Amino acid sequence: MRRLSVVGISGSGKTSLSLRLAVALGVQHIELDAMFHQPGWAELPPAEFRRRVEVAIQADGWVVDGNYSAVRDLVWAAADTVVWLDLPRSLVMRRVLGRTVARAVTRRELWNGNREPLTGMFRRDPQENIVLWSWTNHGEFTRRYENAASDPANAHLTFIRLRSRDEADRLVANAAASRPT
Repeated sequence: MRRLSVVGISGSGKTSLSLRLAVALGVQHIELDAMFHQPGWAELPPAEFRRRVEVAIQADGWVVDGNYSAVRDLVWAAADTVVWLDLPRSLVMRRVLGRTVARAVTRRELWNGNREPLTGMFRRDPQENIVLWSWTNHGEFTRRYENAASDPANAHLTFIRLRSRDEADRLVANAAASRPT
């Protein structure tokens, strides 16, 4: 377990878990959101996004954090493990709501000068409202990753499905314990 892809719905804890796993394994953390979201929330052009991901995953060990279908083929071809955060919708909603409010109130920078606006929580379009997006897509993410885990094209990958915080904590502890000294 040296090249991991951490996936899950927004609010599931991908970035937090990815950072912990990267430290436990002594490998680099690659946050796809930070790569993709340019200043002013501009999106990195697809070809450049793929190029940057290709360069980043040349390292011997890494934890890639994110669900971008535009680069999934690259990441999963190089990965040995997919860690899938499949937490209950109620927990995800508490997390994404709390995180969104905290980010908006503190005006904490996310990536490249971008900040999450509080007004986004009141938009009716799931593409502009991360809370609504997480609610409406939760079931789809479960189906997507269940299918991916059973797809013969992904036979080279070990899928680890985490359904609770305790399972995530155990994975980090096991990763740290298995790290060569």
